[in-house]
Amino acid sequence: MKRSRHDKIIEIIARNDVETQEQLASLLKEAGYDVTQATVSRDIRQMKLSKQVTEDGKQKYVYSTADSEAMQDKYVSMLKAGYVSMEVAQNLLVIKTVSGMAMALATAIDALDIPEVIGCIAGDDTIFVAIRSYEEAQVVRDRFSEMLQ
Repeated sequence: MKRSRHDKIIEIIARNDVETQEQLASLLKEAGYDVTQATVSRDIRQMKLSKQVTEDGKQKYVYSTADSEAMQDKYVSMLKAGYVSMEVAQNLLVIKTVSGMAMALATAIDALDIPEVIGCIAGDDTIFVAIRSYEEAQVVRDRFSEMLQ
């Protein structure tokens, strides 16, 4: 059942500009799948769906089978597109983004698999990147600064 649902998700996002988990859940229900938002959220993580900025500035889910180096480049491009500023606050790296981009950029940061990064919490335009120590937060800040140039 899960494989069938994942195949349907790929089909849905290929045919539609799906911007939210709720929209994806609704389209899956229309297709006959009994899903909850939690199920859709889990599917998105398992399938490693990411968001891409559309020509009109909105975001949509995309599925990629690209190799990891190509995906790394894509994540860095996403960071460059949505980045506004960043600041170290103890063991947190606080990143300001373009409004509405924080969740997508937090997903990209998580996908970069930076060893010092424990995880991210995103709002609308702010990401808190949890890092083990103040010193490591400075290292990660410097690494992001290099990526963003």
